[in-house]
Amino acid sequence: MRRLFLLHLVFCIAIQFPLYAQQEKTTQRLYLSGKGYQDTETWEFKISDGRNGGTWSTIEVPSVWEQQGFGKYQYGIKFYGKPHPEGIADEVGEYKYKFTVPKGWENQRVKIVFDGSMTDTEVRINGRKAGDKHQGAFYRFQYDISGLLKYGKENLLEVTVSKESENGSVNLAERRADYWNFGGIFRPVFLEARPAYHIDRTAVKAEADGSFEADVFLGEGATGLRAEAVVTDVAGKKKGVLKGEAVPGSDRIRLSGTFEDIALWTAETPNLYHVDFLLYRGDELLHKVSDRFGFRTIEIHKGDGIYVNGQRVLMKGVNRHSFWPESGRTLNKELNYADVRLIKEMNMNAVRLSHYPPDPEFLDACDELGLYVMDELGGWHGHYDDAVGKKLVREMVTRDLNHPCIIFWSNGNEGGWNTNLDNQFEIWDLQKRPVLHPQQELSGVETMHYRSYGETLEYFRGEEIFMPTEFLHGLYDGGHGAGLFDYWEVMRKHPRSGGGYLWVYADEGIARTDQGGRIDNQGNYAADGIVGPHHEKEGSFYTIKEVWSPVVVLQDEKLPEDFDGVFTLENRYDFTNTNQCTIAWELAAFPAPGDKSAGHKTITGKTIKGPDIAPHAAGELQLKLPSDWKKADVLYLKAQDPEGKELWTWSYTWDKVKKPVMTEQKKEAAVTETAAYYEVSASGTQIRIDRKTGKLLQVWQSGKKIAFGNGPRFIAARRGDRTLDGTVDKEAAKGEDRIYKEIAYEEKLRHIAVEEKNGEVTVTAGYFGPLQQVRWTVKKDGTVQLDYDYEYHGIVELVGVSFDYPEDHMEQIRWLGKGPYRVWQNRLHGTTLDVWENEYNDPVPGESFVYPEFKGYFDQWRWAVFRTSEGEIRLRNGNPGSYLGVYTPRDGRDALLYTLPQTGIAVFDVIPAVRNKVNATDLVGPSSQPQWIEGRKKHTLYLEFKTD
Repeated sequence: MRRLFLLHLVFCIAIQFPLYAQQEKTTQRLYLSGKGYQDTETWEFKISDGRNGGTWSTIEVPSVWEQQGFGKYQYGIKFYGKPHPEGIADEVGEYKYKFTVPKGWENQRVKIVFDGSMTDTEVRINGRKAGDKHQGAFYRFQYDISGLLKYGKENLLEVTVSKESENGSVNLAERRADYWNFGGIFRPVFLEARPAYHIDRTAVKAEADGSFEADVFLGEGATGLRAEAVVTDVAGKKKGVLKGEAVPGSDRIRLSGTFEDIALWTAETPNLYHVDFLLYRGDELLHKVSDRFGFRTIEIHKGDGIYVNGQRVLMKGVNRHSFWPESGRTLNKELNYADVRLIKEMNMNAVRLSHYPPDPEFLDACDELGLYVMDELGGWHGHYDDAVGKKLVREMVTRDLNHPCIIFWSNGNEGGWNTNLDNQFEIWDLQKRPVLHPQQELSGVETMHYRSYGETLEYFRGEEIFMPTEFLHGLYDGGHGAGLFDYWEVMRKHPRSGGGYLWVYADEGIARTDQGGRIDNQGNYAADGIVGPHHEKEGSFYTIKEVWSPVVVLQDEKLPEDFDGVFTLENRYDFTNTNQCTIAWELAAFPAPGDKSAGHKTITGKTIKGPDIAPHAAGELQLKLPSDWKKADVLYLKAQDPEGKELWTWSYTWDKVKKPVMTEQKKEAAVTETAAYYEVSASGTQIRIDRKTGKLLQVWQSGKKIAFGNGPRFIAARRGDRTLDGTVDKEAAKGEDRIYKEIAYEEKLRHIAVEEKNGEVTVTAGYFGPLQQVRWTVKKDGTVQLDYDYEYHGIVELVGVSFDYPEDHMEQIRWLGKGPYRVWQNRLHGTTLDVWENEYNDPVPGESFVYPEFKGYFDQWRWAVFRTSEGEIRLRNGNPGSYLGVYTPRDGRDALLYTLPQTGIAVFDVIPAVRNKVNATDLVGPSSQPQWIEGRKKHTLYLEFKTD
């Protein structure tokens, strides 16, 4: 029995020893913290002052300490330009953590690695310094602590983190900025153990022609070492092995070769390869490290464009902060990947990492899912000094350089660049990627920020590639989508365009732990996102998605009488043929206003392979529609990418034969006259028309009052600084470009008369003034037909008619039209024709984040049903080209975008454009200009009222 036991023991050791030996050959990692938000480790902690200051307690690591209830919240802009100001939040945090390392690591080289710590960080192991103080928050730094550890026993880690840096240049670069400043160890901390002779790091250069170079850096200089690179594809199939030997005196081994039949990496085709780097002495494997890479070539052709794998590409990009409301700068893999998916959902292909390097997981996601990345050295408007800057460039580049997604390095932002650091990037980057200065020309690329539409045209007349690294600065519901179509039409067509990057991806609103979780956007400073703090989708999200769709259907939304099912498609992909995509078409019917349901009902449809259209070309799509297709109400076309994800959905309608509406025979409408009003009733509907104004006074339905009335009132408005000719009055008071003033006019009733005919009652009023005539016709079934016309000659930015209805009675709108988001004159893209439903809401922009907004202007409406506490108000539109106005859009508390005349339920022929944070409406392009109207506008509305 004992012999059997010994044999079993020997067998187990024989099996397990190779596994243990193999583990020793790879880099082993031991986390001392958690890996990110919602995956943390508890450490001992004391903060110097602020909330919970002065006493030892505990904190979760990684985290920013403000979100753990410590210290003081502070936004960086307040102390702009001051390296060491009084009153700054300058807490110091002390951390302690006890840990044990395996006894088997005793002969290994062990490093402690910090992925990010704000800001000055001092590290001690068992009471002894690990190395020099690290300065700079967003960078991976490490110390060799092999000689400081007690192997197989308990060790004490002590970390002191100063929120402010002793180095003034670090503060100016990182902390005197338009974003929240935090403190703490906000990214993971871990140990790495390598063999005594090991690979310290690698640098890969893999080009579109299949050429491959790699530098294998040796942790210990030694002769007689050799290295191999084993390259495999995603399926694990070996592509080849490259070999090289150490040159005496060198700190690296260079491997090079060429691979055949490779799949290239682009943002559209993120093909990745796996590489194992093996370090040998003779036949003995010393160390193995693994990485991923992609074959691709990045080139800037001066005066021409940016090229990926020989193809000119445009950046459809956005700026992105590393941020989440509950955790500040501490993220996790799930949040990083979710950001990339959401950016790609907008049909973007690029991201700028403003204004610091991100978590490694974000770059992993960009590699896998496909985004072109601009990786940025810290520096908002200030910059690092030479000594600190050189260290941080090295830390950023050596951590990130093997990611194929990175196509640019950025040396700071808007003057936050130290030109002495420009040449430092290529020292560490084997690929020699271009280095850019956001808001300045460098490397043949002019990146100037926030140019108006006219200035943008002027920049394109220059000799350099123009690629603004920030444009259309968002704020609340302004920017981003507003004017994007105009800008993009210029950008995509100009031969010296590099595309551009919108500011910014998400509101940087922090959930204040000292204020019960209130989202704080620091007023209007951080409320610039396309999506909200928790990535709530605003209207511009869908505008961008449509404008930047890589497949575009070139067809008017109203199909002609002789339509034969042929659509023209334009392929705006750079590398993808549309035959890799699919097109889903659908014929559908819309519910009637009284159906109380939202959405369309599908009649028939099919998903087909996209036509054979090469990138940057146009071609035809032939649909085989059923012979009775015109019986449907709408035809939807949805373009889907090679993975089946929606690019955009277009809707098409046509003239339908109108059938007579058969109604039950009702009693004739009746009219009663008083000195003050006409009272007309039919089938339970009762309205009063003011005899002095011709306007609707009151409504009753089935004996119940519905407080709809005081209309139609003619309303016209224009910007407060606008002259009668549409130019800007330079003498106007500051801020008048944000205030839309109602145009004063005189209105006088000329005549009013009542007529009874065919069982209907008509009240007709004529006017002196813009409103020319109003005619009320009450039909037997209680439907009220309103015909009105007005005439105004001049410049307007809002014009139409309005009725009053108390907001505190309003509950919901259900409508057939473009939706579900509101539109502006310069942001009509991004909505789809359907039956939509929005519950009443009244959020304060930048402070509450409910979308879609209930209030605003809605395009191409056919009918609308307002559900109220008093009953239903139903409107049908006899003029589909008009806009439905639902109360007045709310601006933020600071009123930086627009202050508009108060309107209720309205019908408009002209609606305002919306500005962005930087540029007023007249600077955002052709679609943002005021409208000159003239002639008579005639409209018909049908009103019905229902009560329970």
